[in-house]
Amino acid sequence: MKRELFLGLCAAMSMATCVAFADEVQPKNVLKFDFGTGQTADGYIAVGEADKYDDVRGYGLESDANISSVVRKKGDKLTQDYLTADGLFKFSVKLPEGNYRVTVTLGDTEGTSLTTVKAEERRLMVERRATEKKEIVTESFLVNIRTPQLSPGNKMKLDVREWDPVTDKPVTATWDERLTLRFSDENPCVCGVTIEPVEDVITVFVMGDSTVTDQVTEPYGTWGQHLTRWFRGPVVIANHAESGQTAKGFRFQRRWDKILDQIKEGDYVFMQFGHNDLNQRGHDAMWAVEDNAGNWINTYADALTDYKWALATFALEVKRHGAIPVIVSPMTKLNIRTGELNIAGMREYPQGAREAAELAECAFVDLNAMSVTLAEALGKEQAPKAYVDGLHSNTYGGYMFARCVIKGIKEAGLPIAEYLTEDALDFDPANPKPLPAEYTVPVDPMVEVPMPPGMRMPARR
Repeated sequence: MKRELFLGLCAAMSMATCVAFADEVQPKNVLKFDFGTGQTADGYIAVGEADKYDDVRGYGLESDANISSVVRKKGDKLTQDYLTADGLFKFSVKLPEGNYRVTVTLGDTEGTSLTTVKAEERRLMVERRATEKKEIVTESFLVNIRTPQLSPGNKMKLDVREWDPVTDKPVTATWDERLTLRFSDENPCVCGVTIEPVEDVITVFVMGDSTVTDQVTEPYGTWGQHLTRWFRGPVVIANHAESGQTAKGFRFQRRWDKILDQIKEGDYVFMQFGHNDLNQRGHDAMWAVEDNAGNWINTYADALTDYKWALATFALEVKRHGAIPVIVSPMTKLNIRTGELNIAGMREYPQGAREAAELAECAFVDLNAMSVTLAEALGKEQAPKAYVDGLHSNTYGGYMFARCVIKGIKEAGLPIAEYLTEDALDFDPANPKPLPAEYTVPVDPMVEVPMPPGMRMPARR
């Protein structure tokens, strides 16, 4: 294990645990966890159904589901046992900010399995991986985790959906010091997990609002948190989008500074704003009433002037760092009751996004146009099944809009298309598949996100 990662773990663990980790893990540069109560594979750390997450130990299970261990007579020490559950179960490891390669070992040496894996706040990583009887498989993917820290003594300005100002602790998995994996589906069988820090990656940073962010709970789902499904290494997705965001707000809350702290030559920055930039009055519910950061008048940007220039400026700054900017037009709105398109609802912001890309001479993904084509193809009865409220997409809609973005990446001729999965390009928004009734990715349980006293979770925007 790299020295800084090892020291970070030691700082969070008891001395006895740290010594055990040192003997077992440090030389291998990887954390290895053997799930189940059978024999523990050599070099692995045992994780049974009773091993709940503990901040001192630095790893463990988190779940309201009934987790159980199944031990088989066949298989080696790693694969002869596994953990399963009657619902979603999570496994978290306390780790420093960075990018990690995660490999999960799935299957049952005496039966079949079906497992979906998500990371952090519901980023789709492995979609419905089935194994035949006696089949054991491994799936690897990259996960980005981060904290709000900038330079020493400085940090980002987070909203109440992200950070509890009373306890001064994160509210969700997005900003905590853990890597969290989420296992679910009809019969998840998880034999083991390995986690390894990686540096030689292409990071795709994502900027935007609630239509792009890693939404915490169902029924919300976005293209940003489904983008992970369609890429393989060395690409890792770092979704910095957040509810209530505007192009201007992204700067003065120092979210842009966080990206600039980490961006390197060859990385990408995808940016989609517009849904909130059009608000001229009132207060963003993501911020306390007394916080002027929530006054829409401070972040309003006219589509063909301030908004366009803000996006173009972001793009030029990305280029100066040797990275590749991609401007994405905001998806269309929909009348959720009638299924009618509300193209006018986004006003001139899709046009402003296109003009910004032309101004900055950078790649452009016309998600707005593709979302219109998709909604028309689904029809008035089916199109509302991709939305929560006519503005925000649900999990199915987020999955489909991610496929539209992937199509745009290919059409724009971006080199990153080389690292798309084999099934990523088989998509046409005019002939959408799957249809809502055919979408079978398991839905996560709806959760109540903890909020500071006297506040409630605001509507996502």
